[in-house]
Amino acid sequence: MAVMRQTPEQAEPMGPIPREFAAVMRPELPGLLKEMAAEIVAAIPEYGVLLDGPNGRVIKFGIEQSIAAFVDRVAAPTATSALRDDLCRQFGRFEAYEGRSLDSLQAAYRIGCQVALRRVRTVGRRYNLSASFMLTFADALFAYMGDLAELSREGYEQALAELGEEPDNRRRRLLRRILGGAAVARSALAELAEHSAWPLPDEVTLVALGPEAHPSRALLDRDVLADLADPEPHLLVPGPFTADRRACLTAALAGNRAAVGLTVPLGEAADSLRWARHTLALSESGVIEDNGVALSEDHLLPLWLLGDPALVDQLTRKYLGPLVGLTATQRTRLIDTLRIWLTTRGTAAQVADLLGVHPQTVRYRLRILDRAFGERLNDPDDRFATEIALRALYLREHGEVNAAAGRDRLP
Repeated sequence: MAVMRQTPEQAEPMGPIPREFAAVMRPELPGLLKEMAAEIVAAIPEYGVLLDGPNGRVIKFGIEQSIAAFVDRVAAPTATSALRDDLCRQFGRFEAYEGRSLDSLQAAYRIGCQVALRRVRTVGRRYNLSASFMLTFADALFAYMGDLAELSREGYEQALAELGEEPDNRRRRLLRRILGGAAVARSALAELAEHSAWPLPDEVTLVALGPEAHPSRALLDRDVLADLADPEPHLLVPGPFTADRRACLTAALAGNRAAVGLTVPLGEAADSLRWARHTLALSESGVIEDNGVALSEDHLLPLWLLGDPALVDQLTRKYLGPLVGLTATQRTRLIDTLRIWLTTRGTAAQVADLLGVHPQTVRYRLRILDRAFGERLNDPDDRFATEIALRALYLREHGEVNAAAGRDRLP
């Protein structure tokens, strides 16, 4: 509903609603806010994600202000509404930045208005309010809703003007919506994709770029979405990451580092980007080796084992606990021996060859390990968990390449 909005100084008093009615309305506001939020989320599920997200408090505050400002104008028709006006414009700006139309926001305003009218009818029966008063109140409330909608439209149009209508800007907003996950309705994505002249694919592959990377947009395939303004720049490649895609990306990167996530359904794009960023971090730290473009699918084991560093610490504390009382040198030697023995299941001579020590030294260390761990290494679950802890620890300290070399040397 679009209406011509007036400033508080120009506004007519809000109809013949007695000012005393504001005192009746105020105690209803907390419950009314909860009811509005519940019904809006039920009708527009993606708003539920927003209310529970990092901006939830700001959004709820904006709703509170919108309701409170209505009551304030009942109590004092010429009261200023500058804060409410700014928040409503911010709502519109947010919808533009998220690549949405104003349909959902306007629907939320209508739902809020309906909930408020329902509450006022309940209050009206309690206080025996006349039918003419109820009609007057409804007229004022619908006019007020139109005021909010127009303010949001102003913010929406301002944001669109700032973003511009260039295809890259539209496509960047589309990429950000896609990374919003399953909570984003495909119909909403389809609308923005159509405006961006970009067919929605069934599968996508995300690419994480180093902060210093500035790929040539002209050398990237035209259907690749890019957000190079993000502090962690990234790309979206429709479909799988083929050899041709890799050649194109390598040329565009001009020697800069990147990591490619796994190919996933469109609704799981955020997972692909998360894996790509983790792969990039492992590459930069030297845990994995690559030739400038690291593929997550080539490093699934490090991605899994090192996906939660704090949990790796907990694993090592629990399953390598029998070695805690030893000196650092003793512990390191025994950990290396245990890791190679569990990984290879080789003889003392074979393990000794991998460690570069005498077989008798390995036998001595294995006896110490047997006394330290007891039956734990005979239990399949404990033995598997111990090997996982050892592999994660070794990967973190020595890297994937050295670990693979150690395994390959066993005949």
